[in-house]
Amino acid sequence: MSGKPLASDTAMVMAAGMGKRMRPLTASQPKPLVRVAGKPLIDHALDRLADAGIARAVVNVHYLADALEAHVAERNAPQVVISDERSELLETGGGLIKARPHLPDPFFCLNADNIWLDGPRDAFHDLSRRWDPDVMDALLLLVPHANAKNFTGPGDFHMDQIGRLKRRAPGRIAPFIYTGIQLISHRLLRDAPEGKFSTNILWTRAIEEGRLFGAAFTGQWFEVGTPQAIAPTEDALKRG
Repeated sequence: MSGKPLASDTAMVMAAGMGKRMRPLTASQPKPLVRVAGKPLIDHALDRLADAGIARAVVNVHYLADALEAHVAERNAPQVVISDERSELLETGGGLIKARPHLPDPFFCLNADNIWLDGPRDAFHDLSRRWDPDVMDALLLLVPHANAKNFTGPGDFHMDQIGRLKRRAPGRIAPFIYTGIQLISHRLLRDAPEGKFSTNILWTRAIEEGRLFGAAFTGQWFEVGTPQAIAPTEDALKRG
């Protein structure tokens, strides 16, 4: 692992969702505690943060929050700070705004159910190597269809030669899929709506300003959104 150091020592881990697509496994546990390859989904994400040298993780909680908070409290690394959304689920954008006091500028953000196999560099050093705060509000880690396992959708973004992003047009296919991992400047969060809202609102503004960028991931990424995706993911992880 060489070159540019990590752009941040902190990551926001989005763990507050209801996990409806993962039912019935989420009837009595939050989705981040569903086990894949012998350990809870959130531990896959937190272990990757620790391996990359990221010291702090801000984890938001809502659904069955007590169980999730108790689980992450047992970890030594990274250090976990809870962003409590028990009273109201704020969606992705609102969750970032609530957690902002705990987040340096910039910070990494990832979904608690992310599973991936790194390429030559880990995902967080990949993003750090590409990060340019002078021109970027956010840098999204994207994967081509060939490296997106269990994924059957039409894709999310087109990326130009310098990495600037635009969304997939309705009824078309886009070559890159968002992995759920990004590096965010506080500039993206400025003048945000109050309460619950999607990060898509902030991304749309960044696209209009030419400040939403992507980095092509060199590893493999697994969509683990349903119970049916667990077994093929476990098989792939065994093969490495």
